[in-house]
Amino acid sequence: MNRLNQEQLSLLPKDVILPRYDRNSLKAGIVHLGIGAFHRAHQAFYTEAVLNEFGGDWGIVGCSLRSPSVRDQLVPQDCLYTLVERSGEGEKLQIIGAVKDTVVGPENPQALVAIIAESNIKIVSLTVTEKGYCHDPATGNLNLNHPDIVHDLANLDRPVSAIGFLVAALKKRYEAGQKAFTLLSCDNLPNNGEVLEKVIVQFAQQIDASLAQWIKTNATFPCTMIDRIVPATTDDDRRDIEARLGVRDEGMVVCEPFTQWVVEDKFADGRPAWEKVGVLMVEDVRVFEKIKLRLLNGAHSTMAYTGYLSGFQYISEVMEQPAFVNLVKTYMAREAGETVSAPAGFDIEAYKQQLRDRFSNKALKHRTWQIAMDGSQKLPQRLLETLREQLAGNGHIDILCLGVAAWIRYVSGVDEQGNPIEVSDPLAKELRAACDANQGNPAGMVKAIVGIQKVFGSDLIDATPFVQTTTQWLERFYAKGVLASVQDAFGH
Repeated sequence: MNRLNQEQLSLLPKDVILPRYDRNSLKAGIVHLGIGAFHRAHQAFYTEAVLNEFGGDWGIVGCSLRSPSVRDQLVPQDCLYTLVERSGEGEKLQIIGAVKDTVVGPENPQALVAIIAESNIKIVSLTVTEKGYCHDPATGNLNLNHPDIVHDLANLDRPVSAIGFLVAALKKRYEAGQKAFTLLSCDNLPNNGEVLEKVIVQFAQQIDASLAQWIKTNATFPCTMIDRIVPATTDDDRRDIEARLGVRDEGMVVCEPFTQWVVEDKFADGRPAWEKVGVLMVEDVRVFEKIKLRLLNGAHSTMAYTGYLSGFQYISEVMEQPAFVNLVKTYMAREAGETVSAPAGFDIEAYKQQLRDRFSNKALKHRTWQIAMDGSQKLPQRLLETLREQLAGNGHIDILCLGVAAWIRYVSGVDEQGNPIEVSDPLAKELRAACDANQGNPAGMVKAIVGIQKVFGSDLIDATPFVQTTTQWLERFYAKGVLASVQDAFGH
């Protein structure tokens, strides 16, 4: 079977949306670090829309900082891929051509630094997940003991971390007397631009104080809020699209129809006209970010841990259970809902219902295990910030504690049937050891886990209502199982 490529475009079915610009003359203006499925379904999708409508030199050079798999998927097919929007009404297929090239950082670090440092690159965007910032999630400070940061500070000519690559490229620009670029975080972190600026400047300070000052003065770090559900692509997905297209597409991405991008309009050297294709360019992202992180991401993580432990593979299966629907509704109305306020003209009740409808999309096979990854990096912004706010105002914390207890049960590494759980988390060994040391003692497990300051800070271990309620949930989970516990509490 032929692979998707530029020559095959004219042979595709007529209902497939194709690029409307000349890809051969497209020049790169963006480098994206972490070219996974989310970027291809979100930022590249919006940039494609700009290119189709207005043209411009905004081609994307994608970079993988770990595995060559995406490069190996995309380069043999001229970096083209199919974006498949899936809902109960069917599928919409679009070929995305905005990605010009894809490189693998570890194969030639100097080459990637040189690409980023080229004067035509105006924006470097990132989707490297929370752990890619090499920071302490509880404080936001750069973790100077992180192995990748230790390496990069000693070997800035061949970096391995996103932070190291960015500072190395900025240093080249600085030394050449060129403009700085915009560093555009697109990860699920509160104030993500500020987090990125903090770790970049702290890293640069270790190298050269004048470089750090130049970065603060000349580079910009817009905050963003990103939203689109993008499950991992499966072999079944690839076979289905191969049958539809008549060609093999190894780089295809599946997503839901809904998409949202809110961006702080603060760019150092120009940007695509994203505001003309549906992106909301604003002065302050925080109100939108807070609503999304607390209502969507907080609910998603809680559903992922409780759903996985209850035996459900997909989020849509979790939403088929009345008790879980009630849990999510209650969480959105109470724990998270009490801590967010909507901007003028924003119907927050309609947004909550829309979220529940999106979670229930059966056409989207979004695995609970996928969402459960890297919980130690996600919980601080998805649940713990809400928890602190509720504790300060004597608000509701019951479901927040339930979510934390389910995460603790999950990272213990053994499910309710005694089978091993594949816990994908940078702190997996430390979390497992804390659980193992307190086996059979839920109160001890909670105290040991909440005592990990990298996740929980130093304050929550002394928050008695939180510790007690989390312990009560964990005791219930061990006594009767997660599903029965949720049904008992929310099944009426």
